[in-house]
Amino acid sequence: MPQFRSTSSSTSSSSPPPLPQKKKKSPPSPPRPSSSILLLSPTNEVLLLHRVQTSSSFPSAHVFPGGNCEAFHDGEVPADVDARHADGPAYRWAAVRECFEESGILLARREGEEGECRLARVEAGEMERARKEVHAGTRRFGDVLAEWGVTPDVDNLVPFTRWVTPTNVPKRFTTQMYLYLMPLAAAAAREGNNPSLPLDHDHDHEAVIPLPTPDGGVEHTAARFAPAHAWLDAARAGDIILFPPQFFLLHLVAQHMIKPSPPPPHPPFSSFCPSPSSSSSSSPSSSQQQEQQHSLLQSQRASLLSFVREGRWGEKCISPSVVGGGRRRSDGRLVLALDKPGPELEGSGREGVRDHVVLVDFRKEGPRRVEVGLRDEVLAEERRAVGEQGGRVWMQSWLAADRAFLDTSCISRFVRGCD
Repeated sequence: MPQFRSTSSSTSSSSPPPLPQKKKKSPPSPPRPSSSILLLSPTNEVLLLHRVQTSSSFPSAHVFPGGNCEAFHDGEVPADVDARHADGPAYRWAAVRECFEESGILLARREGEEGECRLARVEAGEMERARKEVHAGTRRFGDVLAEWGVTPDVDNLVPFTRWVTPTNVPKRFTTQMYLYLMPLAAAAAREGNNPSLPLDHDHDHEAVIPLPTPDGGVEHTAARFAPAHAWLDAARAGDIILFPPQFFLLHLVAQHMIKPSPPPPHPPFSSFCPSPSSSSSSSPSSSQQQEQQHSLLQSQRASLLSFVREGRWGEKCISPSVVGGGRRRSDGRLVLALDKPGPELEGSGREGVRDHVVLVDFRKEGPRRVEVGLRDEVLAEERRAVGEQGGRVWMQSWLAADRAFLDTSCISRFVRGCD
């Protein structure tokens, strides 16, 4: 690097002036702790909330219930870096509280109840008043639960990845994702006190959430349950906006949920009012159908939970990064790698997901044409699309980014497998 002499009276007038110093890059903002829940209904459908266009985060998108951890309600998040980016009591309380505030669904149990988890029921008017008060910060969430004699069902929250916002985004979060499976009992879906639970699968109908309106606005306009594959199909069709984290997690869940066959037509009304002489042979058939449905739902849940636990998805920490040197693919989409945990956790041993990538076309209105692919298959596909030379350039940029990550993570032994 050339050395410039300091300017003084003895400096020749012909000497070039000092080069302007480059502005130092400001450090990335620290990620704010937050929680989110991928909530499965009693029929294994996923709850998504539709955010308003003016929202400060994920405008117009469909998102899982969730939000920032608040010490007033949830307790303090540890200051230690490792603990700050790990599952803990404050994250779990925040997940239950935010789900209650945003959707009106209370994931809590009656104190002293044992056996199968049953969600506590509270009178609808009390629920709505409490939602507004908790959201406004005029009452502690814990005080509300104590008054109702219920406890938050934090033990049934299953950690399901952590997401750290990339450093190029001003507003950053470290979000603990959870999976929560509502009780399978059919009554839980139709006899609850929550008006935000839709009772049909009509995709043209959405249940409006009676949200509090602090500061003159609301964060969400509607909430609904739908199968994971239906949300993905809607995003692919351009009907809704899903950001990469939501799309990726729905993609994982959908693999364990078999697409249901069309429901049989309703029997005629007379079948519910048999005459004394009529046969009761239809009862076993109806009961058998219920048992089969219950068994199917249980097997889907068992498959999903086994996948999450055996794959140690609760420990994975993901900070998406653009690969290929920021080059777009031949189809105009960017490729996001999911293997990095974020700068705060470099060298900590925490890892993301190496074998999957997300393809996305970021537009003004939000991400479009989002898809999940296997890393090696995406590389091979791009190489075929642009030819050997173009594919090699794109892959070299990708591998350079990989090596930088592998070196900083002290696992450079994997580099040999990429050459």
